[in-house]
Amino acid sequence: MLIKEKLNMDVPELFKNGAITIVAFGDSVTHGCAAGGEMIYDEVYHNRLKKMILAKRDFVPVNVINSGIGSTTASWSLERLERDVVAHNPDIVIVCFGLNDCGYPLEKYVDALDKIFARCKEIGAQTIFLTPNMLNTKPLTEGDEGLIEFSKYTARRQNEGVFDLYINEGKKVAEKHGVQIADAYAKWKEMAANGIDTDKLLANGINHPTPEMHQLFADEIMKLIFSDNDEISTTVELGLDKK
Repeated sequence: MLIKEKLNMDVPELFKNGAITIVAFGDSVTHGCAAGGEMIYDEVYHNRLKKMILAKRDFVPVNVINSGIGSTTASWSLERLERDVVAHNPDIVIVCFGLNDCGYPLEKYVDALDKIFARCKEIGAQTIFLTPNMLNTKPLTEGDEGLIEFSKYTARRQNEGVFDLYINEGKKVAEKHGVQIADAYAKWKEMAANGIDTDKLLANGINHPTPEMHQLFADEIMKLIFSDNDEISTTVELGLDKK
């Protein structure tokens, strides 16, 4: 059952089918990392998405499971797929990897996404590939020496088109499995092409979007879940006599 259908459930249907469950599976952005060790759990994209869904109808509970872990890759996360995703019997799985994967062989990223998407589809979950934000285009000029050196590396990966390649290949894997794509990366590239300094949209100047930019992710996912003509009930039937 799709989320937009579950959102219309009354008490007997809720009793039968259970609440809406969304699992967000990814790296530090999904985890909620911003800058300097700050965690922005209330403002991360999947919590923004939850609030947007409940704004349509707030009777059916929406449970969001944050299965993001900072510094991980899609490949490393395969071993936790059953525990952190499948075990929750999700209605929707949002998969967002790439920022760390681009430091490792492309084949490992593609193979891991292939396995993740296949398993999520196997359990009947609506699966969405959320492409990440851009990396920095300019190195940091002050702060921790280690971060400055890392920012030089990530800027090269972005500016030389390496990260573009990873995202494009990830999208091909999603299309192969019939997985929906919330292409936030394309939005970031569009902003850059229009002269916006996207580095200023990164909380840590490298790879973590500012709290405000998490709304872009939520908006792109929302477009896939609902269409403008979706009718959501605003009434609640409390009877328990239905079979």
